[in-house]
Amino acid sequence: MSLTVAELLVETLAEIGVRQVFGIVGDALNPFTDAIRRQDRIEWIGVRHEEGAALAAAGQAKLTGKLGVCCGTTGPGGNHLVAGLYEARKDHAPVLAISGGVPSNLRGTDYLQEDTPDLLFRDVAVYTQTVAAAAQAPAVFHQAIAEAYGARGVAHLNIPPDVFSAKVPHSVPSLATLRPRPEIAPAADDIAAALALIDRAKTVAVFCGAGCRGSEAELVRLSDRLKAPLMHSYRAQELLSYRDPHWIGGVGMIGSRAGVDAVKEADLLLMLGTDYPYGDFLPRHGNVVQIDERAFALGRRAPIALGIVGSVRPALTMLLDRLAQREDGAFFAKASAARREWDEMLDEKADPARSADRIHPQAVARAISDAADDDAVFVTDTGEVTLWAANWMRQTGRQRITGSFNNAAVGTGLGLANGVAALDRNRQVILHSGDGGFTMLIGEFMTAVEHKLPIKVVVYDNRRWGLVHLEMEGAGVPAADGASFPNMDFAAFARACGATGYTARDPATLLTTVRDFLAAPGPTVLHAVVDPDEIPAMPHVDVAQAWRFGIAKVREAVGGVLGRD
Repeated sequence: MSLTVAELLVETLAEIGVRQVFGIVGDALNPFTDAIRRQDRIEWIGVRHEEGAALAAAGQAKLTGKLGVCCGTTGPGGNHLVAGLYEARKDHAPVLAISGGVPSNLRGTDYLQEDTPDLLFRDVAVYTQTVAAAAQAPAVFHQAIAEAYGARGVAHLNIPPDVFSAKVPHSVPSLATLRPRPEIAPAADDIAAALALIDRAKTVAVFCGAGCRGSEAELVRLSDRLKAPLMHSYRAQELLSYRDPHWIGGVGMIGSRAGVDAVKEADLLLMLGTDYPYGDFLPRHGNVVQIDERAFALGRRAPIALGIVGSVRPALTMLLDRLAQREDGAFFAKASAARREWDEMLDEKADPARSADRIHPQAVARAISDAADDDAVFVTDTGEVTLWAANWMRQTGRQRITGSFNNAAVGTGLGLANGVAALDRNRQVILHSGDGGFTMLIGEFMTAVEHKLPIKVVVYDNRRWGLVHLEMEGAGVPAADGASFPNMDFAAFARACGATGYTARDPATLLTTVRDFLAAPGPTVLHAVVDPDEIPAMPHVDVAQAWRFGIAKVREAVGGVLGRD
């Protein structure tokens, strides 16, 4: 029996393992959503804003490496997908975005909601195509999904309703090819060159990125073999337990002084599976070996001596087969001592009893981390909240961490968390969000309620755009109008949605409140009222920057006496 284009698309997605499609129903999508309704392999999850659909699909793809799918109908419905799709584009995650088109016979007449979607999606997508005829659909479906997997990015299809409803002559070919890319083994000559550079270096440090996933055992062996500290990007923080002695800390604002110093002070830095964008925290001496699957990423953040195209795990296996054991552990011991000193500072700032009358955001982040399930997934929105959640977390090594890593967009957390929760409703998903970010796409909390996605949302209420305040103060200027704002009662909002809400104001009851919050069934909000004047611990803030913070505070206090020019 022949299928319609809509039925073929649903069947194809189901065959390659897609289990949810996120979107909002409407006109041009009717044949597609009806085809989903008439089968039981793919779940339709209706969202409250199409951006939430794109974020949910991106959240799934970033966590699993498998295809996430979202859709929006004609014109504005598809347009709203674009902002959320940048999450997949910037974090190199495979997503298929489907937009409905105006009827084929009306294109070019300035019809209601008509636009040019292939032009609109061109920047965010590695592939974009309008399906103009049913006979075109099988090959285009294959190409779109293959591009999403092969280029690790967004593929976009625009399909008019008459094409969706038309019969298609045959199925999508070569489904077995539609899967994540396999690992790539590096060239043996490149490994030999890396061994020579390592042999000449007195001290070695290792900077690990998300490309190290699956290589955790090899990283530990490498650290032991070279007496080399392991530092990590934020995306790679999850790979090893916080308590693992090899895992010295992060680099940059989301990091530690121990990590920053070890990267800068080592004779040779190994950059493994990371395209870390902040070159100021990378060495400029050029004694760097970078290993990455993406040839275009080699050497673009810092000068390097050797770039190796390949996946981290096979590269480390080849290195470890030939690396000699080192005995001098002084550099590693120095980094470990610096880590212990930094950890003591973190512990002190995370103590709920540090103040009797206010809750510090570090205490919230640490309490959530320590009470979370051993295999929880943490989603972190963007802003000052990222610094609290990341720097005060003590991950188990089995937990996952995700967020807007390279797009760094505020307000993405709810959509990402919904997508992750839909993968497994029995796995704990915890979202750290600022008050500004939570209210940006607040309707997506109702998506969680409607579809029984039991996300746990911690809202840090400091009544301001916290990172904006820090940036302004770092520049020595007072915070501008609009940098602060009033807030609703977020716990009451959760209850109004039919969910559960808690409020934390008293540091004496913080730990009990956090435990109750995480134990509550279904979607739940914790409204954490935190000290708005807390400044994150940043290992790279120098004396001049600290002085500018002070000047800004004085200017705010005197309210213009010193002038605002």
